[in-house]
Amino acid sequence: MALEQELDYGYSAERSVARSSARAAFIRSTYAHLAGAILAFIGLEAVLVNMVTEQQLVALFGASPLSFLFVFVGFMLASWLAQVWSRSETSVALQYLGLGLYVVAEAVICLPLLWYAVHYLGAKGENLIGQAGIITLMLVGGLTMSVFLTRKDFSPLYPILSVGMWIAFGVIIAGLVFHFTLGLFFCFALVALMCGFILWETSQIMLHHRTDQPVAAALMLFSSIATLFWYILRILIILNGRD
Repeated sequence: MALEQELDYGYSAERSVARSSARAAFIRSTYAHLAGAILAFIGLEAVLVNMVTEQQLVALFGASPLSFLFVFVGFMLASWLAQVWSRSETSVALQYLGLGLYVVAEAVICLPLLWYAVHYLGAKGENLIGQAGIITLMLVGGLTMSVFLTRKDFSPLYPILSVGMWIAFGVIIAGLVFHFTLGLFFCFALVALMCGFILWETSQIMLHHRTDQPVAAALMLFSSIATLFWYILRILIILNGRD
């Protein structure tokens, strides 16, 4: 009996080590893919900002009062498809295609704000983009460290975050349909919401996410980080306009 218990204990210890090793490899792979997605987004955005003309931008986003609404709906559909592809269990290539699709969709939806900052605000706008990037990285780094150091499970946050996200979608669509501006309060609320999502997503990656899907995990984090960056940049531009 003692020998059997020893063998069971040894087998359990081996399984625990194997799970820990798989989780550590998954986390490293997730953040490597996340870094790749961020770099690809920066490179693609730099190309688009410098290549797309004002006339092309207006044709895509301002041809009619509802143009940006159609672009936003297209972005949501592309996001959904990208997430489905990134979770594919039959094709690694399809997972990468999903991540690539989302990076492109995010670059397109962020283009008007970045184009405005570069071409209308000039050097000041470029500085604001840099500041937004630094603030975003600092926030993400702080949130990530807090999860990994405390090893806290933020799963209970998800219902609140989910309701908040649907409310935000409703407000955004209402703003596009009825043409009212979403001000500073909304931007700060979305920054707080994205910080909550990053806490939840990081804890999922650390504790619960499937270890065979690092691409899907990277896409999940990238979507929140890109949205966080967008709203931080919008806050800085609004505050700059009040100087």
